[in-house]
Amino acid sequence: MDQTTHDSATLSEQVINACHAMGFALAGIAPAAPASRPTEFKAWLASGNHGDMDYMAEAVNERLDIRTLLPGAKSVIIVADQYAARGSEPVPPVAAALGGNRCDHPTHPTGRIAKYARGRDYHAVIRRRLHALADRLRELPAAKGLHYRTFVDTAPVLEREHAARANLRTADGGGGAFIGKHTLLIHPRLGSYLLLGGIATTLDLCSPHSALGTRHSALTPCGTCTRCIDACPTQAITPNHVNATRCISYLTLEHRTLIDPALHAAMGDHLLGCDICQDVCPFNHPHPSEHAGAYLYPAYADEHRRASPPILEVLNWTEADRTRVLGTSAAKRASLSMLKRNAIIAAANALASRPDENLRSALTRLAADPTEHPLVRETADQARARLRS
Repeated sequence: MDQTTHDSATLSEQVINACHAMGFALAGIAPAAPASRPTEFKAWLASGNHGDMDYMAEAVNERLDIRTLLPGAKSVIIVADQYAARGSEPVPPVAAALGGNRCDHPTHPTGRIAKYARGRDYHAVIRRRLHALADRLRELPAAKGLHYRTFVDTAPVLEREHAARANLRTADGGGGAFIGKHTLLIHPRLGSYLLLGGIATTLDLCSPHSALGTRHSALTPCGTCTRCIDACPTQAITPNHVNATRCISYLTLEHRTLIDPALHAAMGDHLLGCDICQDVCPFNHPHPSEHAGAYLYPAYADEHRRASPPILEVLNWTEADRTRVLGTSAAKRASLSMLKRNAIIAAANALASRPDENLRSALTRLAADPTEHPLVRETADQARARLRS
């Protein structure tokens, strides 16, 4: 970036170019403005839709107005990494999307780990580059005495709303990101397999023209499409609203106690996270004009051991196994007992389709093993009772 420039438009363009040079697939700038739907967000919390994610109910004022998080903030630089290419996996058939269990080997049912958790932990990957960008901005004469606050999704920021305002664009100018009915950010060219981060700053940057914004209606690119809503196995999605307590991603990664047995069958073979609402989205289907993987950041390349581990193997994991497989992944926050809980549910779903003495014996052993965590033993009891019925 040119350290002598004081022109906001020129500096803003240089910031965007610097983001692309750092490998971000998308970059944009939004004004540091309050959330557009504070009443709806508070009602979502009041209804308990955040489940055990108590942090969502903390620092609410900061979430609703980034200027509270960083006093004097004028601009928000938003970036996005693409972690999977649209069309990178076949669109799941309806039966599979509705909780069916796949089996990649006739005698060894495998589980499913969401795409974002197969590569390196995006928190570290994104944060490192954001810190480097903030350091470069601090070197500018125009930035003397100004302040910066980098963030990923661990900070109290409604990053998707800022991203929708920022008119995120690729290096060759393609913009227009918007929030879909499943509440995730969608870019018309790159789809929704995106990880977001940003920098709130008191630097006055030139905001580009607004994108489609955060409102949802038949006028957005989603139109009348309801594929994400229809495909959700646990019926967690209604238009523009997700009940986290029913979402498979929440259940497998955030919820740390027993999972309601009424949801077990619908969870299918999911061990960590869920991609169904994204996989069925037309904006994630192959596009003839896009080179698949052109914007992928290398750190998110699939670790083969993470994509579809054998369920029986996970049932037998030790803490060392969990660290070995997930230690550099964003999914490492799931404890061993949570992973085994999820694997037990996936095992029961596989057993509901066909017999497997190894899986059945594993459930029996886990239910009776006093050295196992109570969460594991109780989930195994639930699974065995369900299979008996």
